Amino acid sequence: MTEPLYEYTMPGGAHWSFRMRRGTALRLTDVDGGANVGMLFYNPEEKLERYNAPDTLKGQHTFKLTRGHCLYSDMGRVFASIVDDDFGWHDTVCGNLHPDTLKEKYGEHGYQQYRNGWYLSGHDSFLVEMAKYGLTERDLAANLNLFSKVASGDGGALRFDPDAAKAGAAVTLRFEMDTLVLMHTCPHPLNPAPDYPKKKVRVEMLKADPVTADDYCLNFRPENARAFENNRLYYLGA
Repeated sequence: MTEPLYEYTMPGGAHWSFRMRRGTALRLTDVDGGANVGMLFYNPEEKLERYNAPDTLKGQHTFKLTRGHCLYSDMGRVFASIVDDDFGWHDTVCGNLHPDTLKEKYGEHGYQQYRNGWYLSGHDSFLVEMAKYGLTERDLAANLNLFSKVASGDGGALRFDPDAAKAGAAVTLRFEMDTLVLMHTCPHPLNPAPDYPKKKVRVEMLKADPVTADDYCLNFRPENARAFENNRLYYLGA
């Protein structure tokens, strides 16, 4: 990786969207520990193609996401690969904090009264960003929750692990397709914190190293190699 092309510290309880080009990378750092980064991916050229959590998990025989895993689209292609990760366990099954749950857990803190101290839900944050690109609530999909560890107990109940939080933990996504990225820093829906956690995240955009035949993510699972081949066909002649 080279020096960052762009850097930004995103405050907690905020949202953002941007386009990442094929061959670039996004490094996210949990500055103080306890952050959650909700993310969704869409193909900017055909926004019906989007991140597919079920295929991402079942295709790689996993429940958690970490280094080596690829993030699949619903067309069997790879949006991005996790090339570096020192957190080790990212959630992609629990979805977003809904505004009704937000109000129940943390009370109502609207913009009119609290201004920049208001509380946003991940659900509404995605809807705001989606509207910028002609997308609506019907286009929502199951999202990533980076820096949030959720484990399943013997009875199948999901449990959020607040002890997994690490100040300075970083994860790097290398983009294998041009990708519309939607993200927020709102709380994970299972976070048991009694007060609304506003945890900032450092965002760095970088030029990625080329994918080689011995690439770790490419060879992590046979399914990944097939998905990379689908990418190659998609960009054939481009």
